[in-house]
Amino acid sequence: QLHVVESGGGLVQPGGSLRLSCTASGFTVNSYDIGWFRQAPGKEREGVSCISRSGGTTHYVDSAKGRFTISRDNAKNTVYLQMNSLKVEDTGNYYCAVSQYGLVGRTSACPVAAYFDSWGQGTQVTVSS
Repeated sequence: QLHVVESGGGLVQPGGSLRLSCTASGFTVNSYDIGWFRQAPGKEREGVSCISRSGGTTHYVDSAKGRFTISRDNAKNTVYLQMNSLKVEDTGNYYCAVSQYGLVGRTSACPVAAYFDSWGQGTQVTVSS
């Protein structure tokens, strides 16, 4: 089974930083595409960033470009989302998900949520003063 667990969320002031972790079990993170999604209350789930199984391709939603960085540590079997210059509108529950379709390296943006098969429980990020 493909299992992921998110951690690292919390309360931070605008302009602050957080690093989210997505730790995998049952598979290795360099075997599948991994994505980060977020969902704010009353809003649809939104793709934030993704990384291809090769690690050579990453994509970001426009609102995250220049502020967020996705990375991977194969030795720790973990994918990270470093979030800097956080804004109130970044508030939401952040989910890590695994895709078996291998599309990230072949597209110009993250695949939609339907292409991700296994999801974590999420970690809450709250940006507030």
